Amino acid sequence: MSLLEFLQTYGSLIVSGTWVTVIQFLLAVVVAILAALTAGLGKLSKNVLIRGVAITYIEIFRGTSLLVQLFWLFYVLPLFGITLDKFTAGFLSVGLNIGSYGAEIVRGSIQAVPRGQYEAAYALSMSPARRMRRIILPQALVLMLPPWGNLLIELLKGTALVALISVADLMFQTRQINASTFLSAQAFGTALIIYYILARFLITPFMRWLERVMARRLGRA
Repeated sequence: MSLLEFLQTYGSLIVSGTWVTVIQFLLAVVVAILAALTAGLGKLSKNVLIRGVAITYIEIFRGTSLLVQLFWLFYVLPLFGITLDKFTAGFLSVGLNIGSYGAEIVRGSIQAVPRGQYEAAYALSMSPARRMRRIILPQALVLMLPPWGNLLIELLKGTALVALISVADLMFQTRQINASTFLSAQAFGTALIIYYILARFLITPFMRWLERVMARRLGRA
């Protein structure tokens, strides 16, 4: 069967799987950004409890496999009375995993802002929260964006694992088609091309555009 015939026959399944992958990706991005900001700022906190919780989250999610985390959220948490549907467990596990890496990027970027910026904000009698929101974070964001572009691509690839808990994403549909037709080259070849298009022609250009926008806003363009 040619690739064109394959797409004509199974295109609807591929499209529906791709749509689920995109939704999983977008929701996981939200989770990752929130987790990274919270844990990154928490690790810089002077409060021992907050800093300890942030470090614990970062070390556990960076030091263990995403696959194990996915199975824990879906199969183990119900033993403790917390039940998540497979769709929610999918994007939560991927988002929390990537967020743990992003937290170190947030922390490092904030610490890379020149000390003079802190002192200038302090001289203007800004509160710590306002100083962080108005002065420090905007400058740190410019430093965060390039490594975050790589993380988002890793996040997209990580969403393929949610197929293992039967979320009907692109990889799940691809495996189902392959299992029933044994057209491995067409099935996995199509999935490979779609993942590449999403990463190369959607995520990468968007992050580069965002970098230019933030640089212009800070007068660095």
